Amino acid sequence: MSSYNISRRSLFAGAGALGAAAVLGGCATSAASSGASAQHGGAVTLQSDLSSPLAEQAMQALVAAYNKQSKYTVKLNTVAATTYQPLLPTYLTSANPPDMYTWYAGNDTDHYAAQGLLLDVSEVWKTMGDYPAALSSLSTDAAGKKVIVPTDFYWWGVFYRKSLFAKWGLSEPKTWSDFLKLCAAVKSKGVTPIALGAQGQDAWVATAWFDYLDIRLNGADFHRSLLAGKHSFTDPKVVDIFTTWKQVLPYFDPNGTAVSWQDATNQLIQGKFGMMLTGTFFADAVPKGSIDDLDFFKFPVIDPSVPDVEEGPTDGIIASSRTHNAPAVLDFMTWMATPAAQNLWTQTSSGAVLPANPKAATPNTQLVEKGKAQLAAAPQLTQFFNRDSTDALQNTANTALINFVQKPGQLSSILSTWQSQAEQVWKTT
Repeated sequence: MSSYNISRRSLFAGAGALGAAAVLGGCATSAASSGASAQHGGAVTLQSDLSSPLAEQAMQALVAAYNKQSKYTVKLNTVAATTYQPLLPTYLTSANPPDMYTWYAGNDTDHYAAQGLLLDVSEVWKTMGDYPAALSSLSTDAAGKKVIVPTDFYWWGVFYRKSLFAKWGLSEPKTWSDFLKLCAAVKSKGVTPIALGAQGQDAWVATAWFDYLDIRLNGADFHRSLLAGKHSFTDPKVVDIFTTWKQVLPYFDPNGTAVSWQDATNQLIQGKFGMMLTGTFFADAVPKGSIDDLDFFKFPVIDPSVPDVEEGPTDGIIASSRTHNAPAVLDFMTWMATPAAQNLWTQTSSGAVLPANPKAATPNTQLVEKGKAQLAAAPQLTQFFNRDSTDALQNTANTALINFVQKPGQLSSILSTWQSQAEQVWKTT
């Protein structure tokens, strides 16, 4: 499995670009070797999991703009985000797969490339001379072929409504002790301090708590090694994660595992929750009139001796190695890599992401500038649990973490079961 070690200095070497990352493993199929099917014409399909209202509208605008100026035609097919991820392997291995997919850089993309399911998009990268070497490395498989065209990246934080914090006289915490005091203060106002939104297939959002507690307590290197199977989920350092989590668990929404993250977002906006740990993708579900009242603080420091690593996931477009029209696919992906396309994305969506192209315009908002500074200050970045491991390991985390939130007293049994499930995953990856 790959590991990511993204330096603070190289993160914004080109205005808004990610810093150094490790090479992805696996192999992709080139357009030239994808057979006669690559020569066939006709519209190509873009399968998208960007189903939040603003994100879907932005993708529709992008596809319409591309179709207007191109000899090729792209058809957008939006699938609910909660069902997209488990369906992706089925899409890629089907007899007649969709041509392109919204996805993300990381080990999961590496996994599909290793199976020969992804199109080699190196031809696109020949037109992307302004992209930093770090993003190029993050997009390359072990055979030296490019497997993804990055479009944007984003940050995670603990989001809250500025007007409510001002009304209550509360300020952003710096340390874990400060955070616990903040939670108690919010609770004293008759408001549930922390939203979760981990219902059903949204269970993965609980992983952000695991990720951040681990990198704050044990550091990025241990975290990556743990996800690679070099440590056990019963390790005392992992137990420390949950012991710390238990301190704040009483402040969580007691129905947090029965509410979707979209609903949790809406309730945060409505003032029913005080805070929510989330990535900026959640802003696409927020009415634009409400975004100005949102702010965030970085996950609090727990051990001052551990560097403040941050989560900075990178998103983009991948393509099937069995596309029926590789020239059209490559043309669309080339267009998506341009400043014009990425400017359109940030202008049409919530604008709470950072474009991958260093020449694209970074949204000029207080929220984005603060997020950009947070990533720039971090000595390293992680992607996210499944991006630094696999979807298969993510599924084991979903089960373990939801069980913990619901039954924290059964931690020992939960971790033993998690380790057993993880070992089965590691044997097959």
